[in-house]
Amino acid sequence: MHYTLNQLQIFLKVCQTKSITRAADELHLTQPAVSIQLRNLQDQFEIPLTETIGKKLHITDFGKELSESAARIMEEVYSLNYKALAYKGQLTGKLSLSVVSTAKYLIPYFVSEFVKENPSIEISIDVTNKSKVISALEQNTTDMALVSILPEHLKVDKIQLLQNRLYLVGKSAAPFRKKKLTREGMQQLPFIFREQGSGTLQVMEKYLKKHNLKLQKKLELSTNEAVKQAVVAGLGYSLMPLIGMKYELAQKDLEIIPAPGLPVKSDWHLIWMKGKKFSPVAAAFIAFIKEQKLRVAQEDFGWTDLY
Repeated sequence: MHYTLNQLQIFLKVCQTKSITRAADELHLTQPAVSIQLRNLQDQFEIPLTETIGKKLHITDFGKELSESAARIMEEVYSLNYKALAYKGQLTGKLSLSVVSTAKYLIPYFVSEFVKENPSIEISIDVTNKSKVISALEQNTTDMALVSILPEHLKVDKIQLLQNRLYLVGKSAAPFRKKKLTREGMQQLPFIFREQGSGTLQVMEKYLKKHNLKLQKKLELSTNEAVKQAVVAGLGYSLMPLIGMKYELAQKDLEIIPAPGLPVKSDWHLIWMKGKKFSPVAAAFIAFIKEQKLRVAQEDFGWTDLY
């Protein structure tokens, strides 16, 4: 048999995604290229690795066994690469981060310099909603997470990075300049909400409960980016984190509307399960964050002090 590491890597991605199209996207290959390599791998076995039923790709039992072996082989390959680099005195390994969707405006600034200083490491960042981030922590599928609301049911260690502030925003604040927006007036506005499981929604709901407000829900969307674009389009108003609106505020596409009890404040925290044993690269990242967090906050987020 003469199958290659490239074929095993492609087959493993097909097994993970259950789709040749998605595997091609994630590997940055064309669909025909993935299909050819998958066929070349299959030609070396008399037993089918996959089967298509009703246009849906399924992995056979033998295919599943091969994917498990392929995963172990690829881990060994990565390990050898890391060891070779380690002998050269370079920090190596993988760092896995899970961050809530709003944190995509935050996390690049906290990892960029670390990556530049350690070019031999690999970083995986999963951007999702708060409930999935917490689930990743519980299942130990991530090294650490970035959240704006600490999980009350988990024992975690944490590093505070930056203050998170939510403001009421709309396409224009002109209607509210002459007459200040009141609690009653706020309840008359069409509002755009985040989906269940979102940390932004959780903060918003605490604010509404505290001030006994019942808002008119116009739309529910799954990301802050989608909410922002809906507000820019004039579909309604929303409570949004300041860090995600730098460009839109500067361009006057959005305006902050003064409202009772706002902004809502919380803190961005990098968290990990208490007692977690870190890899060398994860431990190095924690040390880097502790040393550089104030510099990053000042250099890259000093603009937030203007609001």
